[in-house]
Amino acid sequence: MPEPPVGDHRTARLLLRRWREEDLAPFARLNADPEVMEHFPAPLGRADSDALAARADAGIAERGWGLWAVEVVDPAADRWGFAGFAGLSVPRFEACFTPCVEVGWRLARWAWGHGYATEAGREALRVAFEEAALDDVVSFTAAPNTRSRAVMRRLGMVADGEFEHPALPVGHPLRRHVLHRLTRERWRGQCSSGRSGPDAPT
Repeated sequence: MPEPPVGDHRTARLLLRRWREEDLAPFARLNADPEVMEHFPAPLGRADSDALAARADAGIAERGWGLWAVEVVDPAADRWGFAGFAGLSVPRFEACFTPCVEVGWRLARWAWGHGYATEAGREALRVAFEEAALDDVVSFTAAPNTRSRAVMRRLGMVADGEFEHPALPVGHPLRRHVLHRLTRERWRGQCSSGRSGPDAPT
């Protein structure tokens, strides 16, 4: 396979790349899916979805890293193409752990259950620690989101408490969030031992 363009990243089965115009329609469908957005306050309309993609791509252009569009390129997969996003972002709200850099992902329902979020997350962490030289990276989600919490554990991230998300009103069922963290030292230790998290190599 040819090398991806500068700023893009290829893993065994995925391409993490800059956003394209043709990503916007499938991204809007993803963001309108109630199952995908179950642990977010509400699904997104097309305008908000497009704005999110624009912010994500602007972040990559500005920093050299960000929330990349995820494309499945595995010839052995049942389905290929744009699957959502994964990567690094800077949260825009204030909390006891900000400012910080977060690793996150959001994939279409058809892309669940294949380990894509973990694979993309591992590459994002490599960029964070090797290329961006960050000291640590966090990840967080609403407490009921067991799928994303499992990905955080597979990435080797360590639980670091809970917090009330300030963007959600008191009493909202998703206001309570769990925080995970991974330091560069711990990440290096996992790499040197050949492990990428407590459940590796699966």
